[in-house]
Amino acid sequence: MSHRVADALGYKDMDNISAASSRHNSENLPYVHKVGVPPKQNLLKEIAGTLKETFFADDPLRQFKDQPRSRKLVLVFQALFPIFEWGRNYSLSKFKGDLIAGLTIASLCIPQDIGYAKLANLDPQYGLYSSFVPPLIYAFMGSSRDIAIGPVAVVSLLLGTLLQNEIDPSENPVDYLRLAFTATFFAGITQFTLGFFRLGFLIDFLSHAAIVGFMAGAAITIALQQLKGLLGIKKFTKKTDIVSVMRSVWSAAHHGWNWETILIGMSFLAFLLVAKYIGKKKKKLFWVPAIAPLISVVLSTFFVYITRADKHGVQIVKHIRRGINPSSLNEIFFSGEYLAKGFRIGVLAGMIALTEAVAIGRTFASMKDYQLDGNKEMVALGTMNVVGSMTSCYLATGSFSRSAVNYMAGCNTAVSNIVMSSVVLLTLELITPLFKYTPNAILASIIISAVISLVDIEAMTLIWKVDKFDFVASMGAFFGVVFSSVEIGLLIAVSISFAKILLQVTRPRTAVLGKIPRTTVYRNILQYPAATKVPGILIVRVDSAIYFSNSNYVKERILRWLADEEEQLKESSRPGVQYLIVEMSPVTDIDTSGIHAMEELFRSLEKRDVKLVLANPGPAVVDKLHASKFHEMIGEDRIFLTVEDAIVTCAPKMDLEP
Repeated sequence: MSHRVADALGYKDMDNISAASSRHNSENLPYVHKVGVPPKQNLLKEIAGTLKETFFADDPLRQFKDQPRSRKLVLVFQALFPIFEWGRNYSLSKFKGDLIAGLTIASLCIPQDIGYAKLANLDPQYGLYSSFVPPLIYAFMGSSRDIAIGPVAVVSLLLGTLLQNEIDPSENPVDYLRLAFTATFFAGITQFTLGFFRLGFLIDFLSHAAIVGFMAGAAITIALQQLKGLLGIKKFTKKTDIVSVMRSVWSAAHHGWNWETILIGMSFLAFLLVAKYIGKKKKKLFWVPAIAPLISVVLSTFFVYITRADKHGVQIVKHIRRGINPSSLNEIFFSGEYLAKGFRIGVLAGMIALTEAVAIGRTFASMKDYQLDGNKEMVALGTMNVVGSMTSCYLATGSFSRSAVNYMAGCNTAVSNIVMSSVVLLTLELITPLFKYTPNAILASIIISAVISLVDIEAMTLIWKVDKFDFVASMGAFFGVVFSSVEIGLLIAVSISFAKILLQVTRPRTAVLGKIPRTTVYRNILQYPAATKVPGILIVRVDSAIYFSNSNYVKERILRWLADEEEQLKESSRPGVQYLIVEMSPVTDIDTSGIHAMEELFRSLEKRDVKLVLANPGPAVVDKLHASKFHEMIGEDRIFLTVEDAIVTCAPKMDLEP
C-alpha cells in the first residue's frame, strides 16, 4: 500500500511539474492576436458606401446637416453661384488687387485672342467674343480665385484641326463657323455632365507625363504654324506635321518670303522674349511680359500705318467686326450630318480643355492653400461654354499664361475676370477698328512667345529620372503630335496612359521579404540587403489587389519565387521550405478569381509539402475569405495579424535571431 501511495504521490508531483512547465512555456511565448473578421454589412448599405466613396468622396452635403430649410436653400444657391458666398466678405482692398490683375490680363488677352482665333481658322472677333461672355459666367459659378478664362493656344489648334478635317474654312466659311459653335456647345454639355454626375475622376486617366508631352508637341506644332505669318508666306500647307510644314516653308523660300514681314516679326519676337526673360528673372516686373504683347501690337500697327507696309506685301488683320457678341443659337447644328461630327469634336476638345483648366486651377489653389471643387469647376466651365456657343464664342478654358499673370498681379477673387471682360467689351465697342493695320507677323510673334513656355524641359527631365515608362508616354505623345497630328498625339497619349494602368493592374509587383536585424520588421530583401531570410520559411508580399486580371499571374509568380528558393537551398544543401507566408497588407481587395487562384495555390503547395500561411489580410479580404470558406480550407490557425506572429508560431525549432 505504501508503494501505491508513493507512486500516487510521484505521479501527482509529475503532473504538477508538467503543468508548471506548460505554464512557463506559454508565458514565454509572445501574445498572438487573432485576425478580426469585420461584421457583416447590409448589402444596400455596402452599395451606398461604395457609391458615396466613388462619387461623393469629398462629402459635399455635409454643410447641409442640421440646417433649417431656409438655410439649405441659401446654401444650394451659394453652391451653384459661389460669388454670393465670398462676395459677402468682399472689400475695397480686395477690389484694388482684382482691378490691377484684371487690367493686366486684359492687356495680355486682347492680342492673344486675335491670334488664337486664327489658330482655330476663325475671324479675329471670335477670339475677343470668347474673352467677354465666358469669363463673366465663370466669375459667378467658378470656385477658383486665380484662373483666367479665355481661348488658349492648344485647344484652338485642336479645334481648328478637327474642324478643318470636316469642312474647309476657305471654301465653306459659314458651315465651318456653325460647326465650331456646335462643337463648343457639345464641349460644354460634356463638361457640365461630367461635373453634374461627379465623373471628374475620368479626366485623371490622362497621366501628367502624357499631358506634358502632348502640350510640348502642341507648342512646337503651333510655333511651326506661325512661320506662315512670321515669314509672310501666302500659300501654306493645311497639314500640321513638321515634315509637311517645313517642306512648305522651304518651297516658298525663293519667292514666297517677305523681308519686311520677317523684319517686323523677328524684331518684335525678340522684344517679347526679352520681356518674358525679364519677368521670369525679376518677379516684381511680372507686368513687363504681360503688357509687352499689347505694346507690340500698338507699335507694329502704327509702324505699318505710317509706312504703308501693307502695300509692300506685309499681310495685315484688315477688318475686325465691331460690337458685342451677336446671338448664334440658330447657328448651332441640332440636326443633319454635322450634328454627330460636332458632338465628336466637342467631346474630344472639351475633355482636353477641361483637363487643362482643372490642372491650372488645382496648381494655383495649392499655392494659395484653398480647396478647389473639381466637379463644381466642370459645371462652371460647361455652363460658360454652352452659353458661349449661343453668343458667338468658341471653346474657352483656363489659360496658364494669363492665370500666372493674374496670380502674380495680386488677384484676390474671380472679379479679375469681370474686369478683364469689361475691358474686352470696351475694346469690341470702341477699339476694334484700330486693329485694321495690325500685321499678322506680330500675332505670330505673340503666339510663339506664349507657347514656348509649354515646352517644359525641367518636367521632362524629372519624368525621365523618376519613371522611364512615364517618359515613354510623354515622348510618344510629343512625337505623335509633332510628326503626325494633334489627334494622333492625343490618341497615343491616352493609349499609353491606359497601357500603363493595364500593365500595373495585370502585372503587380511582388517581393520576397527578410527580417531586418534587431527588429521584428520584415522588408523587401532587394531594398534592404541586410535583411535575412528565415530558415525553412519563404515570405512573399503581393503589392496589389488580387483580381481576375492578375490572379493567375500572382499565383504563378509566387510559385516561381518558391521554385527559385528551393533551387538555391538545394544547391547549398540546406533544408527545404516548410512554410510559405503571403504578406497581404497591400492587398486591398480580392474577387472570386483571386479566391480561386488562392485555392489553386494552396493545393499546389500541399503537393510540395509546403504549408500556406496568410499574414495581415485587410477587412475586405478577410470578409471574402470567410464568405468563400477559404479560411476553413487553409485553417484558422494559418491566418495571422503580422508576419512576426506567423514566424513565431510556425517556425521550426531553431534560433530565429540573425
